[in-house]
Amino acid sequence: MSRIGKLPIAIPQGVKVTVTEDMITVEGPKGKLEQDYKPGVEIKVEDSEVTVSAKDDTKAAHSYHGLYRSLINNMVVGVSQGFSKGLVINGVGYRAEVKNGILTLNLGYSQPIDYFIEEGITITTEGNKVNVAGIDKQRVGQVSADIRSLRPPEPYKGKGIRYDNENIRRKIGKSGIK
Repeated sequence: MSRIGKLPIAIPQGVKVTVTEDMITVEGPKGKLEQDYKPGVEIKVEDSEVTVSAKDDTKAAHSYHGLYRSLINNMVVGVSQGFSKGLVINGVGYRAEVKNGILTLNLGYSQPIDYFIEEGITITTEGNKVNVAGIDKQRVGQVSADIRSLRPPEPYKGKGIRYDNENIRRKIGKSGIK
């Protein structure tokens, strides 16, 4: 039995979870999320808890057991609190600004890069920091990874875009001494 899958999910005040035969819907103060699920798991909503269990003793059912428990938990947290990821832009002349749903990044290339902000994602800038927020954990992480991939940090001077909690291993470069 999955150690994560057997834990119940507490439903906070103002969050409503509904389960149909192949769809889970979670509604809360920040929005609404939907997720389809495989028939190998059984999802029950009782009082203020959601429990997930495997229907049979197959390997696939046990793997989906923990997966759907984590997905439902992320949905509940997302519609009640939301998720955010911070990015730090490091480099001379590197900057970012948001205007009319477009994130404009000057990253040392000959032209600025325009990143169109998708619906359900909020991007704010403050100095050299970019904050990506939303209710869907997977989309917030993907948008953050897409922005980071535009100019990943390099190991010699540390220039580029990195996560705010990321540690870049620095290299010393050429010493020139023999």
